[in-house]
Amino acid sequence: MDEDGAVTSAPQRPDGPTPAPRLIATDLDGTLLRDDKSVSQRTVAALAAAEEAGIAVFFVTGRPARWMGVVSDHVQGHGLAICANGAAVVDLHAIESKPTGREFVQVRPLPRITALKVVDALRAAAPGTSFAVELTTGINYEPAYPPFFQDPGANVATAEKLLHEATDENSAPVLKVLAHHAELAPDEFLALARSAAGAYASITRSSPTSLLEISGPGVSKASTLARCCEERGISPAEVVAFGDMPNDVEMLGWAGTSYAMGNAHPDVIAAASGRTVANNEDGVALVIERILAERTARAQL
Repeated sequence: MDEDGAVTSAPQRPDGPTPAPRLIATDLDGTLLRDDKSVSQRTVAALAAAEEAGIAVFFVTGRPARWMGVVSDHVQGHGLAICANGAAVVDLHAIESKPTGREFVQVRPLPRITALKVVDALRAAAPGTSFAVELTTGINYEPAYPPFFQDPGANVATAEKLLHEATDENSAPVLKVLAHHAELAPDEFLALARSAAGAYASITRSSPTSLLEISGPGVSKASTLARCCEERGISPAEVVAFGDMPNDVEMLGWAGTSYAMGNAHPDVIAAASGRTVANNEDGVALVIERILAERTARAQL
């Protein structure tokens, strides 16, 4: 949908009545954010209107806390976001004002001994896999790991060494391990990894490349979102969720109402209860606008 409201992907437009939710849970990359990583003015307005109407908005992402600046200005009173695929709940209001690590409200770490089992299993099942280790203090990686985002403060060593608790920094909680393969197709690599190491950890992906994200057993966007909602007395039926990639599947299945983006992975489309237009067409804003319009219409009856 264009900024002026003209429909450009009509078959993907969500159909039927939308619920009166208490919480909106949305992924970021490929979902709320446009491909250039911006938040459109239409989306900013929709998020603000939802919060003004008393609907909490939670960003639920695979991103680490240090990459949340793109949306930190768009959270309202609660200021919370779920990061690292559920491994951390962070206070976005605190990221700029407090020392590194102080923004973490809750951490669900990947035990190092478990991470090492996964590394061993993937080295055997998929030779050529390279690894990175995402800590609460930042990311470290192996020499062969692709330099997606250079971090001048990163330690570079084998995963086995990075996961060894030999120094104070390396004793920081592990949020997830990243595994990259240069030759296997993304879904092929995911299926292989789950077969080889799924008994040890939660394994998913959000990248279009063969990059896997490995979290502690039972840790996912869905399970952490469920905890946050339970603390607030919010049931799954009162949640509307949005996503586009395999790391969103469990969350979309858990929420009472869920939308796959027009650009979503086939597994996401299968898991969601509805479908909206693509991220570049403000698919999240479209649904929020409909929810609020229907709420207003009901109030006037």
